Order: sequence, then C-alpha cells, then structure tokens
Amino acid sequence: MLVAVLWGANFIALDFGLGQFPPFFFAGLRFAVLLPLLFFVPLPGVPWKWLVGYGLCFGALQFAFLFVAMNIGMPTGLASLVQQASAPFTVALGALLLRERITGLQVVGILTAVVGMVVIGWHRAQSAALVPMLITVCGAFSWALGNLCARKADARNPLHLTLWISIVPPLPMFALSAAFEGPSAGWDALVSVFDSATGWYALAGLTYTSLLATIVGSGLWTTLMGRYPASRVAPFSLLVPIVGFTTAWLVLGEQPHPVELAAGAVVVSGVLLGSLKLTRRAAPPEALEPPAATASAKAG
Repeated sequence: MLVAVLWGANFIALDFGLGQFPPFFFAGLRFAVLLPLLFFVPLPGVPWKWLVGYGLCFGALQFAFLFVAMNIGMPTGLASLVQQASAPFTVALGALLLRERITGLQVVGILTAVVGMVVIGWHRAQSAALVPMLITVCGAFSWALGNLCARKADARNPLHLTLWISIVPPLPMFALSAAFEGPSAGWDALVSVFDSATGWYALAGLTYTSLLATIVGSGLWTTLMGRYPASRVAPFSLLVPIVGFTTAWLVLGEQPHPVELAAGAVVVSGVLLGSLKLTRRAAPPEALEPPAATASAKAG
C-alpha cells in the first residue's frame, strides 16, 4: 500500500519535472543524482546480467517511454493507470519465462484487467491520443521485464540493488537526449532551473522521484519481488492509479472521463480478483481415511 501511494503521487512529480526538462534528459537525471550515494553502498552481490537488465528495463526503457508519452500529451492520471499494465505483463511473463504457477482465478483477473485496458485504448483512439497511450504501454512492458530481472537477481539487500541500477540509465538516456532533443537542451534546462517558478517545481519533482519513488518505493518493491512470486506481488501495482487519478484531480485539475473511470474500475477489479488466494478448507479426519479403513473401523 505504501508503494502504491508513493508511486501514484510520483506522476505529479514527473509532470512537474517534465515542465522544465526534456523527457530523455529527465529520465537520465533522476538516476544520475543518485550516483554519489554509491560511494557509501556496497555492491548488491548479484550477477551483472540481472543488474544491467533491471537497470535497462526498469530504469531506462520504462521511464523513457513514459516520459515521452507524458511529454506529447498523455494525461498524468491516465498515465498512472495505463502504466500498470505491467501487472498482467509481469504475471504472464513470470509464467512463461520463470515457470511460475498461475491459478484460474488469476487468469480471470488478468483478462478482466486487459479488457479494461482495451476499453481505455478504444476511448483514447476516439480523441486521437492513441499514440501516447501505446508508448505508455511499451513502458509498462519494459517495467514487467525489469520485474523479472529483479526476481532473478534475488539480491540479499534489495535496497543496494535498487541504488546500483542507477549506473545504467544515465548514459543511454543522455545520449538519446543529445540525439533527439539537442546536445544542449537538457543542460540548458538544468542551468536555468533557478530562474523560473517551473524550475523550482521541477527540482521538487526531481527530489521526490529520486528519493521517495526510487529509493523508498522501488527498494520496497524489489524486496517484495525477491521474496514472493511475481504473480502475487505484481497485481498490487494496479492500486497505483487510485492515487494517480486522485492526485492529478486535486493538484492538476484533470477531470477523467466517465468511460475512463469505469474502465479503470474494471482494471483495478481485475487486479484485486487476480491477487486473491483461495485455499481449500481442511477436510475432516474421517474424510481423509481410505474407504476400506473407515469400513473396517466401523465394523470393529
């Protein structure tokens, strides 16, 4: 629940940051500011392929897709919902690649959530904003791949892993920023950060997304992903939109369309359904005895 609150409010912080910084540059900057902490944090003791994979998928690709989508018109509240498509992606990939067992109830929940996502996509297409939504879905899929890498890493100290993935996103993100946003666009925005009101908001957003959303939120999430099956943890990320829609409405004045609210309720319902764990009631002792043994006991 704490992760859902931290990540749901994070979309407001991202909106503030994107008001000052270009998206690729901001995606690299949110991790670059954490690099000095690595002088005081030991290596997580996991295979490098999983650390780099987690950093690329969760840290670089996810936020690159998300920030670009928000920068070209993806509403903040809706982004918080569509980004949680990572939950069904994670469950499905966990079953396919990690051979994790999925119950029938989880399948029903995943399909229900997917139906809600399809409805949102259809409604977005009516207003010619489908491209930002599809880009956001790409970010959700990248997040799912990162979840699997975090699970395979199985770090003894998940917080150390969360911090050390910060070495991965900055270079590729700054390179993409130089190629597509201009060699000096991001650095000019950084130099002028104190010259406007949006700059101060951007600094607040950068602080929140780096410290609270990344260190605290991602650290807790990595701990959960390492301790429990992905199919049990991932569905709870779809509680993030509840916070995302609410904070976007209160802070940014975004009014979600009734169709999107209804579809969002379907998505969250599907996640909650898929996260239920039904257990069989224990059979009475007599029911556990073989028929012959029961008959012989009665005869005696």
